[in-house]
Amino acid sequence: MALNLDEVHPSWRPFFNEHISLIDSILAGLDNDEITPPRSEIFRAFRTPLDEIRVLILGQDPYPALGVADGLAFSSRALPIPASLRNIFIEYQSDLGVTPPDSADLSTWAARGVLLLNRTLTTATGNRNAHVKSGWSSFTYRVAEYLALHQVVAILWGKNARELSSLFSHRIESAHPSPLSARRGFFGSRPFSKTNELLTELGRKPINWEL
Repeated sequence: MALNLDEVHPSWRPFFNEHISLIDSILAGLDNDEITPPRSEIFRAFRTPLDEIRVLILGQDPYPALGVADGLAFSSRALPIPASLRNIFIEYQSDLGVTPPDSADLSTWAARGVLLLNRTLTTATGNRNAHVKSGWSSFTYRVAEYLALHQVVAILWGKNARELSSLFSHRIESAHPSPLSARRGFFGSRPFSKTNELLTELGRKPINWEL
């Protein structure tokens, strides 16, 4: 289950090579679990070239149901659309005035420079937060720290993501879009338009959010 550097874009390989012992230790600890997303998609977010990433969306952990998580935070190839993503789409429509898609696949955002990352990259199938103490949070802290050096705009959704707020000079923070918390500060937060305002201030190209 060890990491193969071919799993990530070449621009990410120096970073991954620096942390390969930590990653392999985490993966070794998961050998006895049926995990989600599938092993082949754990590092899918890192297939976007580093120099194209302008925005980080940081969530909590993958959808636990079998066949739902696809390696990009909040994204899924499965239907129905997961509850957290439905709330994201409500805010997306309110913020941008565009019609939400019928699909739960957010790979278009990834292709446009948005890194969709959870603090914990795996969980046991059917069990939310099963790997929260596995070491992923140490790894994703280092990812966030690295991206902060590249002046990305961070969208931090929920307590676990907001723990990293001090790393980012340019950030948008709110409650998690989960049905349990979306009405406590996620709705009305306008993360998409505010992100583009920050990118413009930084002299960087705004994200085309339309799906």
